Amino acid sequence: MSAVELRAFVEPQQGASYEQLLTMALAAEEAGLAGFFRSDHYLAMAAVSGLPGPSDAWVTLAALARDTARIRLGTLVTSATFRLPGPLAVTVAGVDQMSGGRVELGLGAGWYEDEHRALGIPFPPLGERFERLEEQLEILTGLWACEPGESFSFAGRHYELIGNPALPLPAQRPRPPLILGGGGRRRTPQLAARFADEFNAPFLDPEAAAEAFGRVAAACERAGRDPSSLACSAAVVVCCGADEAEVTRRAVAIGRPLAELARAGACGTPAQVAERLAAWSQAGAERIYLQLLDLDDVDHLRLIAAEVAPLLA
Repeated sequence: MSAVELRAFVEPQQGASYEQLLTMALAAEEAGLAGFFRSDHYLAMAAVSGLPGPSDAWVTLAALARDTARIRLGTLVTSATFRLPGPLAVTVAGVDQMSGGRVELGLGAGWYEDEHRALGIPFPPLGERFERLEEQLEILTGLWACEPGESFSFAGRHYELIGNPALPLPAQRPRPPLILGGGGRRRTPQLAARFADEFNAPFLDPEAAAEAFGRVAAACERAGRDPSSLACSAAVVVCCGADEAEVTRRAVAIGRPLAELARAGACGTPAQVAERLAAWSQAGAERIYLQLLDLDDVDHLRLIAAEVAPLLA
């Protein structure tokens, strides 16, 4: 097993202020984690109040780009239904410049119908959502591949761009890394093979993640792409404590039964969490996004960085 890169992953739609996000991002940076990623949602899930309210993913990432110095920043994942592709390219490129080239874009088709209804965002059928995602990927990669002075045009079923000057260009060349993910068996692997720099298996157990990685590798081979050029990652909920009492306290705080956490995530003492995370590494994950559900529990992150990460190095 090779070393596994660990990144923090948070869910601010459950209710979070910018100060909470900044505190956690700075703690992740100071502790040596490789990235700080956030969901892109506007409506709380499950039985929580959502106070003080959701925040826009790219607004907060722009602020974090200026308030952090080293850590990678991005979304798991932005919904293609939320933003038109031209403005999305401008937004991500701008935040990439503000961060000095530390941004990554996770992009998906969108799935949370209640959220769309609450925000007044159209929610087309699944097939159309995937069509729009594919066109957005073609537009983003086309715009970011332009050199200064070039323009970009595109004519698709859902989007048309005429003479776009492809500005601003992102700091990273040829582009910020693109992350695609999910458990889809056909279209998702095909899109990942065509466009992605990383494929993410979100909240799949190690066996299911290995199967998803295999489908993406096969799609790469069919597309004539070297599968090793596509990084694989997993998103895993984590609940770690120095002892059983601390593990139980953290599970209660996030409203998750210990049995569920043990089955679906990485739960227990640092040694137990490291052993569990190693299963995703053995399945093929090069990096793991640790879902941290209590944004006030900075000590949780610090414990993971100090005692779990070295066991995976």
